[in-house]
Amino acid sequence: MKVVLTIAGSDSGGGAGIQADLKTFSILGVHGTCALTAVTAQNTLGVRQVFPLTPDAVAAQIDAVARDMRIDFAKSGMLSSANIVRIVANKIKQYNIPLVLDPVMQAEAGGTLLGEDAVPALIDELLPLARVITPNIAEAERLTGKRIRSRDDAKKAALALCGMGAGSAIIKGGHLDAMDVVYDGDFTFIGGERVSGETHGSGCTHSAALAAWLARGASLPDAARMAHEFVVKAIRAGVKVGQGVGPVNQAAATLKEAHRYAAQRDVTLAVSLLERDETFHTLVPEVGCNIGTAVPEAISPDDVAAVEGRIVRLGSRVHAVGCVSFGASRHVARVILAAMRHNPAIRSAMNIRYSAGIVDACKNHGLAVARFSREDEPPGKSTMEWGTDAAIQAFGRVPDVIFDTGAVGKEPMIRLLGRSAVEVAARAIELGKKYEKL
Repeated sequence: MKVVLTIAGSDSGGGAGIQADLKTFSILGVHGTCALTAVTAQNTLGVRQVFPLTPDAVAAQIDAVARDMRIDFAKSGMLSSANIVRIVANKIKQYNIPLVLDPVMQAEAGGTLLGEDAVPALIDELLPLARVITPNIAEAERLTGKRIRSRDDAKKAALALCGMGAGSAIIKGGHLDAMDVVYDGDFTFIGGERVSGETHGSGCTHSAALAAWLARGASLPDAARMAHEFVVKAIRAGVKVGQGVGPVNQAAATLKEAHRYAAQRDVTLAVSLLERDETFHTLVPEVGCNIGTAVPEAISPDDVAAVEGRIVRLGSRVHAVGCVSFGASRHVARVILAAMRHNPAIRSAMNIRYSAGIVDACKNHGLAVARFSREDEPPGKSTMEWGTDAAIQAFGRVPDVIFDTGAVGKEPMIRLLGRSAVEVAARAIELGKKYEKL
């Protein structure tokens, strides 16, 4: 596993500094180590007090890590004083550690994190050692002396930072036009969409994510793009704690992606089971069927993974037409969303053809079966949503099977429900075998 070192301060509020860095490292699959530069008494309202460590204490921490492990990349954050900047520069040179320099000057919630005397030391001694420097607009202005009011200004600042010795530069555009300007000999532009949410720790999280991706071998443009996307998700998933600026939520952002991956994989595995079986085809309607799985806390069809086309008969087997993607089936999604309102654990569903024999096979298989009547359907309502809800309310809980016998111009249908698409598919395969015997 790659090892990444953060050289930064501690945030007692848990939103920024080494707390944000170590969370980010862990989530992105690198081993995080740290050298603490200062302890801050800090919360969502701002920095109340700063207690810098001695340069010797900072040096001892870096020595302890570097003499035991290979440090694949480091990132620096809050460095507090000129003496700490100098000792960090000495250690970066001593151990030849590639560095992401995040020139932290102010806390997101308010408060100074870099002394006035430390800025010249950072420019003269640490900046020339940086593989990449990642200032926001205000920090870039302070370091270069250039006003930044446009993307062209940001490009000029990036060139100036590289002229001062940095290997490459990323001017973070969150306080300008929400676009990051990346320069490593060529310009790359990332983002441009302003996002809302909690932002405390966003800068630390960005530089930590950048260091993690660089340690794992990504090119700078790719690492910058992935770091930007990671921070955007963390801001959107931010946590409103305390009375001020809430922290970004690295874990929730990644957890959401993990849930989407799990839902897609669940449907993909279910489709594979169905395509291999030789009896399920008897349950497929002439127009085909579909199967889907929702992410936890799904609120719309876009949160439900299903087959883009449909599952259709192909001789004595079935074949999925299209890939598995989100928002692919509004009909199956509405069944799932209606069921989840009654039982959030029921996140999968499939539609199969209706016949009295198939309903009997469901009952013989020990499944809980409920029904609704299309004749009772209110005008302007979605059958899938209204019918599912009506059947569940009448039955008293979410059943395994919901069916209707259709109406004039309305095709009858059976819906199988379950906790996962694999569970639903396995149930459908067993039903196919039982129906074949009947």
